[in-house]
Amino acid sequence: MRRKASIFAILMVFVLSVLVMGCGQKTPAPAENQPEKVLKLATTTSTEDSGLLDVLLPEFKKDTGYTVDVIAVGTGQAIQMGEAGDVDVILVHSRAAEDKFVADGFGVDRRDVMYNDFLIIGPEEDPAGIKGEKDVKAAFTAIATKQAAFVSRGDDSGTDKKEKKIWEAAGITPEGDWYIESGQGMGDTYRMADEKQAYTLIDRATYLANQDKYRLVTVVEGDQLLFNPYGVIPINPEKYPNVDYEGATKFAEWLTSEKGQKMIGEFGKDKYDQTLFVPDAK
Repeated sequence: MRRKASIFAILMVFVLSVLVMGCGQKTPAPAENQPEKVLKLATTTSTEDSGLLDVLLPEFKKDTGYTVDVIAVGTGQAIQMGEAGDVDVILVHSRAAEDKFVADGFGVDRRDVMYNDFLIIGPEEDPAGIKGEKDVKAAFTAIATKQAAFVSRGDDSGTDKKEKKIWEAAGITPEGDWYIESGQGMGDTYRMADEKQAYTLIDRATYLANQDKYRLVTVVEGDQLLFNPYGVIPINPEKYPNVDYEGATKFAEWLTSEKGQKMIGEFGKDKYDQTLFVPDAK
């Protein structure tokens, strides 16, 4: 009996030792069980159509672990999504609308990210006779006077806002069969303008990224009115507590970091021998 009791005691000590050692070690949860970090971004069709996001977002994920769910729409729609708290961060290009968005309390900490410029492109035959014109208001006036076909995005995007400002600066209200509103993004508007052999206003990045597909050529560029800055704005967490403000801030910081700015500045150089966007973080 004593021998059996001794064996039983030894076994109990061994089991207790194993349990104590086990309690001191924490088994990490399998990586696949960790929830994926997803950041919702509303941005312009130009950042997507140009291919820029395809280059930036995999590196952002590698550095932060965040997958970015991209909703590519016009600037007006992107801002509306931000105002509704449907996304975590916006990347857009309409400075007046961006400033109002922040002033109204929907966004915080707007940062300059980059800029490019707009072009007027049109058919090689140039029916409005504006090729080489340096004054974009004069070019728009000629298009309207000759009623040469012009395709507008007509979607309240940053590009659409810029176009409307130029018509306004020229003192013209465009209307008639020659003025066509696509209601589409930049890539689709570009395609429609090419099909109709019409003029359109387009950002340089989208034009260069797609020029091999279409016949339209650059006819007007270089006017200061065609300057096109982009800003990134996290959604205000005090207004919308459910937004991922930490992820949105990481995204804004990453875009304006030395690495993000370098990648933006190099994008397109190997293919087009020029940058499609100029980094502009302060």
